[in-house]
Amino acid sequence: MEKIQHNFITVQGLKLHIAELGSGPNVVLFLHGFPEIWYSWRHQMVAVADAGFRAIAPDYRGYGLSDPPPEPHKATYVDFVSDIVAILDHLGVSKVYVVAKDFGVRPAYLLALFHPERVSGVVTLGLPYLPPGPLEFHKQLPEGFYIARWREPGRAEADFGRFDPKTVVKNVYILFSKSEIPIAKENEEIMDLVDPFTALPSWFSDEDLSAYGALYEKSGFQTALKVPYRSMDEEFDIADPVVKLPALLIMGCKDYVFKFPGIEDFIKSGKAKEFVPKLDVIYLAEGTHFVQEQSPELVNELILDFLKAHS
Repeated sequence: MEKIQHNFITVQGLKLHIAELGSGPNVVLFLHGFPEIWYSWRHQMVAVADAGFRAIAPDYRGYGLSDPPPEPHKATYVDFVSDIVAILDHLGVSKVYVVAKDFGVRPAYLLALFHPERVSGVVTLGLPYLPPGPLEFHKQLPEGFYIARWREPGRAEADFGRFDPKTVVKNVYILFSKSEIPIAKENEEIMDLVDPFTALPSWFSDEDLSAYGALYEKSGFQTALKVPYRSMDEEFDIADPVVKLPALLIMGCKDYVFKFPGIEDFIKSGKAKEFVPKLDVIYLAEGTHFVQEQSPELVNELILDFLKAHS
């Protein structure tokens, strides 16, 4: 991992951080989720680079080492996609395979919809492609549902503000590693759901936590709360939401996302393939929401098989 290079590209006046490894014409673009960052792809970047691909993993605007937008509360998914296109243009990259996790799935598929000529295939982890438009999970679950709480202006800021960023990341990793959706009671906050003595998952080291903590110490959580949580109502001008590219979805069977209303049926009934006809789905029996960090060798193998099959 020490071979990973770090560079900055100025886009719309913002210095955006990108991690890079490897060389060659075949490029893999990694898009992180929350509370992740470029670092969450550390295992996959090394694997694809060793296999002859060039790996690129940016921090979105307002995340990690990238500059925050002047008004974080106005950040949008479209901003993220525009930044990604500008990064690829700056690097002289005409086409990529996209590997995305969690909410990174939305900008990944928006890139494929807005610029299909620039995407060779899409691999997603932890979430399927959901047709562009407002997401309403928060309307079908109790008031204490973590997304509902984090969408409320000021609520998450007050909750997170009781702790240092390292502790916030630790708590979210612990919560999101479970099989149940984080839902707080009326008189408690989301951070209160974690006992301070709860250990990190075995596959997540103190060194990993320190790396995440330092990155969020720099960026804070303002933009991260806006995109994704407070941008779920964002609408997109897309005439045809069907993605005709090769695609792979990797889901851990113990991922709490399966408990979101309608998600398990959407994936397992085949409805997901109505929007991505060339989609394959692979389930990891012991997998949680963080399969790429929990089982890196297995996930690396699945990603490489997909890349080689569509190269």
